Amino acid sequence: MTDRSLAASLTRTDTSGRAIPRWHSHAYNRAELYRIAAAMGWLPRPARLGLARAVGRAARRLFPAECAVIRDTLDVMTGATGARLDALTVGVFRDFAMCFSDLVTTNRQPPARLSAHVSRARSTERLSELKGGMISLTAHVGNWEMAGRLLALRSARATHVVVAPEELQALERWVRRDGDGVRFVPRTAPTVSLQLVAALRRGEVVAVQGDRALGTRGDALVPFFGRPAPFPLGPFILARALRVPLAPAFCMMGPDYRYAVTMPEPLTVRAGGEEDALRAWVALLEETVRLHPTQWFNFFDIWNPLRD
Repeated sequence: MTDRSLAASLTRTDTSGRAIPRWHSHAYNRAELYRIAAAMGWLPRPARLGLARAVGRAARRLFPAECAVIRDTLDVMTGATGARLDALTVGVFRDFAMCFSDLVTTNRQPPARLSAHVSRARSTERLSELKGGMISLTAHVGNWEMAGRLLALRSARATHVVVAPEELQALERWVRRDGDGVRFVPRTAPTVSLQLVAALRRGEVVAVQGDRALGTRGDALVPFFGRPAPFPLGPFILARALRVPLAPAFCMMGPDYRYAVTMPEPLTVRAGGEEDALRAWVALLEETVRLHPTQWFNFFDIWNPLRD
């Protein structure tokens, strides 16, 4: 895939012809790959993850454009060069392959078995302290989908996960399995705003990802590793309007291949303070990916997402 074809796959145009992001479109976002990964579910998890690591290390050669973007991003994030930068780049593909393997196998297990793959749940008691509706804020780091399911179980509240519409409906069987208190809501649904407002007013949870801008006037530029990058402001506007807290959450794979779920201090958005809250969130994201640079699965130039 060339740089130009990558840019084409990541963008589309609105009715005025203006380019807007299409982050979910990647060469690996195909039903065949999900089907192959799911077929490995019969293997014991250690063997399956071992196979995923090998596939991930080899896969970087199949996606040169994404590999170049990851390398450039890691350069900015870590300052690494030479062999160290090469190792980190390989590490992103390796860790993504393992989390992807879990996405279509382990994540689909019953709640009791799912919890067995968690080594630590830090500060998740905050869920019981947060009364009423709340917005769960995460990013494309680690196993974010598992984080949503685990937090839904712990909060004992219905969780509405806002997702981008997939290009292939065939993917929904793997990435959008409703159940266990989780419901997936396409953000392009005609009544999505009404659904989310109603859910929050009922005291339920709305889960969103806050690391990919939408390419609209609702984005805001925020310093990220010292450079301005666009991030979505919508979750913070919604939190302020309904006076609900934003609860950041991350689910990172550890050296033992089990997951650690963490919940930093909730964010409160005051009137006129939407951008301040966004900056606080971006600072948390920066801290997280600085600690886990190979577990931020970001395959586009976040500082120039529409660059051709």
